Amino acid sequence: MRALPIFFVVMLAACTPFPDLDDTLDPAVRDAAFPKLIPLEPLLAGVPDTRTTPAVLANVDAQIAALNARANRLRGPVIRANTRVRMRRGVTLQ
Repeated sequence: MRALPIFFVVMLAACTPFPDLDDTLDPAVRDAAFPKLIPLEPLLAGVPDTRTTPAVLANVDAQIAALNARANRLRGPVIRANTRVRMRRGVTLQ
């Protein structure tokens, strides 16, 4: 019974005409020629060949070690053992 109103709302939305987006384009843009494609090899020829240096590798290894150490610290318990014991005892009202 509840599905019937939802069905009618969906059907009304489906009957909505799709907006005509072609009229939003400027005629100069619509009639412009497609840009020419150029080969990629000449563009890449001007880029210097980069290699990983030992200094870069050492820096990356140091960052990896620092992140692993941080991850190990975060894996520990959030609440210290003595605080957990106090919490398990509960609250006592005086």
